[in-house]
Amino acid sequence: MFSGAPKWRLHGFGRKPKLRFPARSAALYGMLLVASAPANFFFHPARIQQIDPSKPVVVQPGAPGQPSKRLPPTTKGTLPPRSPADVEFMQGMIMHHAQAVEMTALIPSHTDNKDLRLLGAKISSSQSDEIKLMQRWLAARGEAVSLAMPGMPDMDTKGQPMRLMPGMLTPEQMQALRSAKGAEFERLFLTGMIQHHNGALIMVKDLFDTAGAGQDADIFNFATDADNTQRAEIKIMQSMLEKKH
Repeated sequence: MFSGAPKWRLHGFGRKPKLRFPARSAALYGMLLVASAPANFFFHPARIQQIDPSKPVVVQPGAPGQPSKRLPPTTKGTLPPRSPADVEFMQGMIMHHAQAVEMTALIPSHTDNKDLRLLGAKISSSQSDEIKLMQRWLAARGEAVSLAMPGMPDMDTKGQPMRLMPGMLTPEQMQALRSAKGAEFERLFLTGMIQHHNGALIMVKDLFDTAGAGQDADIFNFATDADNTQRAEIKIMQSMLEKKH
């Protein structure tokens, strides 16, 4: 008997025999089914159209309990409406972050403290990336990326003297930081950056306390992350200050 032939097994007298096929026979059976199928079964035009990547499908999810809608391929997405407070928050936070980056840039030439250097590098890297994110957000919405009047950094777009964002160091504080070295610089930097971070927390709170503001997903995620990060960094800096006393 051929080894590939189906094996018979008799189950009781007077019953019809049941056939059991080996795996090879089952695979061969499946191939025969495919070969015997009509030529247009797998390549029907309707099926080809469904998987054609050159024809994008735009689907608008329906409300709860409602069906989704299929929209024309030419449909374009629109940005959600923004609050004026959102724009002011992003513009103000760019200026706020820029001062923090300026402060951290002084660390390598003013102290050899390894812990402070690591902290400064982290603050500089994260806030530089966030400045780029905020600039992209504003540019995508046709908004100015700065509160300052073009060509007049000391004046805002309304022609008024530029005001510092909450927590930002005054010109006198910045000059004192630039003039200090070693342990004195470390003390001024830590106290100044704690003040700076607390100001950012105030800005985030003011944003979320404003009706209709902070609802944009990008702003909500950014503001929430900034709040969590700066709270954690404040604790680190407070601990570093305590070790100096």
